[in-house]
Amino acid sequence: MAFTGNYTCDGFKLGLMSADFDFASGTTDQYKIALYTNSATLDNTTTAYTTSGEVVASGYTAGGSLVTPTLSSSNGTTYLDFNDVSWTAIITARGALIYKVGGSNTAMFVLDFGSDKTSTATFQVTFPTPSATTALVRLS
Repeated sequence: MAFTGNYTCDGFKLGLMSADFDFASGTTDQYKIALYTNSATLDNTTTAYTTSGEVVASGYTAGGSLVTPTLSSSNGTTYLDFNDVSWTAIITARGALIYKVGGSNTAMFVLDFGSDKTSTATFQVTFPTPSATTALVRLS
């Protein structure tokens, strides 16, 4: 098994400290989510988007789909969320990579689905509702 868990990529953590990422409304920065099979090797040391192990399916385009970030805040904690995304295709995927488009296509998050997930018509990635225990990113 190539996927071993969910990770925040090291390059993303460094980029946060040097203001390489802009999640504000109206930003020109773009972000994508790409789907991967179990043959992909992705973890916290993943530096950039890669086609190695990426899903190949009719209805899925290499590089994945754009996702829009949303920032919110509650009780002193700020949350980063992305819109849910779907592909009208029969897809089997084990996980995903969220990355910043452009430059070096910096890897941000590795998402391990826990097992292969297969769609019969539409493959959807649903992000959790941002809260203190479920948000993809939360800063207090």
